[in-house]
Amino acid sequence: MEKSDNKGLLSVHLAVFLFGVVGLFAKLVDLPAVIIVLGRVLFSSVFLWGFLLVRRQRIRLKRRADYLWMIAAGVILAVHWSSFMQAIQSSTVAVGTLAFSTFPLFVTIMEPYVFHEKLKASDVVCAVVMLAGVFLIVPEFTLQNTMTRGVLWGLLSAVTYAVLSLMNRKFSGSYPATVVSFYEQATAAVVLFPMLLILRPQVTLKDVGVLMLLGVVFTAVAHSLFINGLRTVRVQTAGIISGLESVYGIVSALIFLGEIPGIREIAGGALILAVVFYSTQKVAE
Repeated sequence: MEKSDNKGLLSVHLAVFLFGVVGLFAKLVDLPAVIIVLGRVLFSSVFLWGFLLVRRQRIRLKRRADYLWMIAAGVILAVHWSSFMQAIQSSTVAVGTLAFSTFPLFVTIMEPYVFHEKLKASDVVCAVVMLAGVFLIVPEFTLQNTMTRGVLWGLLSAVTYAVLSLMNRKFSGSYPATVVSFYEQATAAVVLFPMLLILRPQVTLKDVGVLMLLGVVFTAVAHSLFINGLRTVRVQTAGIISGLESVYGIVSALIFLGEIPGIREIAGGALILAVVFYSTQKVAE
């Protein structure tokens, strides 16, 4: 393996690790989920804007219609990250991250209709197995149960991420990932800003520092590392590594929060992650 390949793999692994521990912020910061996300996208978009200016990269879009698509994607991003943080605040890091990791299930369902591709029988089987994993995580089907609410919020996060991923396919061949990220996150910041006036949270200087860390290091830098790694690492390989995101989240919650996953969460998570790894490896073949 060449030296550049090693650097690429290291970049992807580091990025996935940073993504994986993001769930901790939902527990460590005593603020509503939407306010945490507002801080995340605000600091990240400012950092990306400065990065694009320093690199003298073109920020203006080619077509007027693309601005509308970017705004729509930014709104979906705001819902995605807010529901992900809410999932963790409602339950545990393990439940929230595992429920979110079902997003390939929704991509499998949506992609054939959006891009007029044939739905394969193997994809349906994978979807059913992954759904079984979700049922294992849910302790009881009642909204009074915090774990059930966490799963539902996590599934909303998964659905919106699947939609966002399909929308981003539209931009992948036209704009650099940093430009797309800037527009989407800046839009999300504008969409969520009114919540600051509605909820009027008590934000301390410490909270601002933590949110700045979340926005710059765990969002902007993490995305840049991931994109940089894809220059020398195959997309399929990066996809397999991304499956470790839930593992990193659960392990970090165990270490820093003392959250110990139960038998049902471990069993359900094993099913979900097994399908994710299998599906990604199948694409690589």
